Amino acid sequence: MTENYRERLPARPAADTTPLVPEGALDAVMERVRAEGAELLGADGLLTQLTKAVLERALAEELTDHLGYEKGDPAGAGSGNSRNGVTPKRVHTGVGTVDVDAPRDRNGSFEPRIVPKGTSRLEGFDDKIIALYARGMTVRDVAAHLAEIYGVEVSHDLISRVTDGVLDELEAWRSRPLDAVYPIIFIDALNVKIRDGHVANRPAYLAVGVDLDGRKHVLGIWIGDSDGEGAKYWLGVLTELRNRGVQDVLIVCCDGLRGLPDAIEATWPAATVQTCVVHLLRASHRYVTWNDRKQVAKELRPVYAAVDAQAAEAALDEFEAGIGARYPAVVSLWRSSWEQFIPFLDYPPEARRVIYTTNMIESINRQLRKVTKNRGHFPNEQAALKLLYLAVRNITTNRGGPQGTGTIGWKRCLNQLAVRYPGRLPLT
Repeated sequence: MTENYRERLPARPAADTTPLVPEGALDAVMERVRAEGAELLGADGLLTQLTKAVLERALAEELTDHLGYEKGDPAGAGSGNSRNGVTPKRVHTGVGTVDVDAPRDRNGSFEPRIVPKGTSRLEGFDDKIIALYARGMTVRDVAAHLAEIYGVEVSHDLISRVTDGVLDELEAWRSRPLDAVYPIIFIDALNVKIRDGHVANRPAYLAVGVDLDGRKHVLGIWIGDSDGEGAKYWLGVLTELRNRGVQDVLIVCCDGLRGLPDAIEATWPAATVQTCVVHLLRASHRYVTWNDRKQVAKELRPVYAAVDAQAAEAALDEFEAGIGARYPAVVSLWRSSWEQFIPFLDYPPEARRVIYTTNMIESINRQLRKVTKNRGHFPNEQAALKLLYLAVRNITTNRGGPQGTGTIGWKRCLNQLAVRYPGRLPLT
């Protein structure tokens, strides 16, 4: 199977192994570094000087190409344009700040591409700022990091403007069209602190869809009201997903929020609502003393590991007759969630692991909490959305790229779904 898969891959072009810098070209430079103890980084470091030399050489070549004749060439006489000295320019690069002498032409028509007019940052420098910001650094942290590592002094306003550059990308991402059918959608929320007159916890709603290939995609992020997570707001989120093209969902896996099953049914009437077992266990522990938590978790395991719904109900009866007698609230919690808990019991173990828990979305939430905890609070809703989007983009890039991360055991699960929901999966 592995060989056939590799045969279908497009052939990679042969890599050019020719070194960019010829062997021996840096010997004299390195000899001077060893003799004088010169530094690599810093204002007078080797890499800074080399970057300055390369940029000035590239700018000079661009000007030559623009004018059409070499420096000192008599052919330039009477051409109508000529060289006109240089302009000092400070440029932020990946190795630090470099002072460059940018050449000018007399007519002022020269528009360099390497270091364009009106810019003080080389291409890629903004990406460094965004990458640091996306990993949870505050604006102050990013400025301090750039100053410490690269010797680049960057204002807080500049960092804010650079990160604000992703707002258009964020809006395009939040309004992009989605697939018509998702076999499974996981929904959950985490709290972020936002200052809106006063600092308050506000839910950030997250939806993750598993497509027909088993790839997981974050479908969107929404910031709710300070009243906390609510089914009414979820109804608006789900309606937006439907308006963006999601016409059918087989299973929606969620927590046990009151009213949420009704919101899901109102959006996709044929969808199966699956309560996350992990959420049920966590909710159960709220009613259990610390000393009994391990015992309660052990006694509840036969319920969610049962072979079918009938065996699960028998296991719950046994739990109620035993340690559950001391915790009637736990029994009541499971019985009130029973209709949304049992759907996954119709599937074999390999499929259950895919659909019965929101652990996958909890993993994303855990990483989002890591990047938001340094903030204390956000100045407004837009700032929170910006960081959450950058963090999601960073997670996606690292874990699976645009295609999304895969799902273990997906083929077996997909076959079970096709049997369980005939005619609803566009597999042809």
